[in-house]
Amino acid sequence: MRDTQRSAIISTQLRQIAEQAIEHPDRVFTTLIHRMDVDFLREAYYRLRKDGVPGLSGVTAKDYGKDLETNLIDLHERLKGQRYVAPLIKRVWIDKDGGKKKRPIGLSEIEDKIVQKAVSMLMGAVYEQDFYPFSYGFREAHSAHQAIGEIRAQCMEHGIRWIVDADISGFFDNIDWSWLRSFIQQRINDGGLLRLIGKWLNAGVMEGDQITYSDRGTPQGGTISPCLANIFLHHVLDEWFVNEVKPRMRGHCFIVRFADDFVIGFQREDDAKRVMDILPKRFAKYGLEIHPEKSRLLSFGKPASGKEVTRGDNTFDFLGFTHYWARTRRGYWVIKRKTARKKVRKTVQALWTWCRNNRHMDLAGQHRILCSKLRGHFQYFGVRCNMRAMEAVRHHAERAWKYWLHRRSSKKAMSWEKFEALRSCMPLPTPKIIHSM
Repeated sequence: MRDTQRSAIISTQLRQIAEQAIEHPDRVFTTLIHRMDVDFLREAYYRLRKDGVPGLSGVTAKDYGKDLETNLIDLHERLKGQRYVAPLIKRVWIDKDGGKKKRPIGLSEIEDKIVQKAVSMLMGAVYEQDFYPFSYGFREAHSAHQAIGEIRAQCMEHGIRWIVDADISGFFDNIDWSWLRSFIQQRINDGGLLRLIGKWLNAGVMEGDQITYSDRGTPQGGTISPCLANIFLHHVLDEWFVNEVKPRMRGHCFIVRFADDFVIGFQREDDAKRVMDILPKRFAKYGLEIHPEKSRLLSFGKPASGKEVTRGDNTFDFLGFTHYWARTRRGYWVIKRKTARKKVRKTVQALWTWCRNNRHMDLAGQHRILCSKLRGHFQYFGVRCNMRAMEAVRHHAERAWKYWLHRRSSKKAMSWEKFEALRSCMPLPTPKIIHSM
C-alpha cells in the first residue's frame, strides 16, 4: 500500500530541486542521483501506469508488486553499486493508418520503467523550470486541449494569417546522442544519471530472435523518452524561436509545440516564408529532417467579409483535430475544431476490427469494453462544434457491433429488432461536450 507520508516527502524533495532551479537558472546540477533511494524508487513505481504490456521476461507491474520491497531493495543495491544493466527491449509492430502500414513500438521491462521514471522525475524537477509555456507535451499541468486552445486564442487575438505546419521525420528514432548529451550537461552533469541514460540509449532491441543496436534515437517505449525529447527540442527549436526568430520578425508570431508536433503562426507572409526556408537548415544542423511533403506553409487568415469558405480551404490538422474558420449563428467568423478525418477513419476501423475479433465474447463483456473505448474517444474529442464527428463514431460503433453479432451465429441471427432491444438495455454512451476551451 502506498505510504502517503513518504510520498509527500518525495514531492517536497522534488519541489526543493525545482526551487533551486528557479533561483539559479545558470546552475549545473551535479549531485542528483543520490536521491534515488528505495523510497524514491517506490514512489516511481506508484506513479507508473500499471496496465502496460510486459517486456521480454513477461513480468507485469502486478507481478513485480507482489514482493515490492524486496525487489526495490535489490534494485537499489544494483544501482548504488553500478551493477544495473539495461535489459533488451522487445519490439512489436502495430497497425498504422488503418492497417496499411506498421509502426514499431518497444516494450520495456517493468524494472527498467521504474528506474526511467525515477530519473525523469529528477530531471523534470530541473527542466520544468526551463521549458517555455508553449511546450505542452508530457508535462504536468499541461495538456493537448490547452495547446489547441492556445492556437485559437493566438490566431483570433493577433490576426494570424499564416501557419507553418511542420513535421519532423522519425524524430524519436533520429535524435543525435552527442547533441543530446551536450544539451543535458548544460543543466545536469551528474555522472550517475548520464551513465544510466547511456545504458538505455545503447540497449539492444530484440525482434524475434534477432538483436539490433542503434547509434541514435531514444529508447523505444521508454518512460524516459518524452523527457529526453522535450530537452532536445527545447534547445533545437524552442530557445531558437524565442531568442533568434521572434526578435527578427516584423509582425506578431507564436509557436505551440506538443512533443515533436508543432505549428508556428505569423501575421505577415514574408515572416512566414523566411522561417519556412530556414527551418529545414536549423533541424539539419542537429541531424533531423523536416519532412518535405508533410510540412507546408498555408494561408489561415480570417476570411474576408461576404466570402464563403469551401470544405478543405484554410485548414490544418494538429493533435487529432482539424482547425478551420467558420461562422457562428450570429454571423461572426471564429476558429472551430473537429476530429480530423484520418483520426475518425482510424477509430472506426479499430472499432470494426475489435468487434470482429471479439464477437464471441459475452454480451456484457462486449458492451463494457465498447463503452470504455467510446468514453475514451469522447473524453478527448469532446470539444465544442465537434458533436457531428463524435456522433458519427458512435453510429459506426453501433453498426459494427450489430454486424458482427449477426455474423457470429447462423442459427441466432441478430436482426435489427433484436439489436434495438439489446440497445435499449445496453446503450452505448452518447457524446458530450467536455472541453469548452
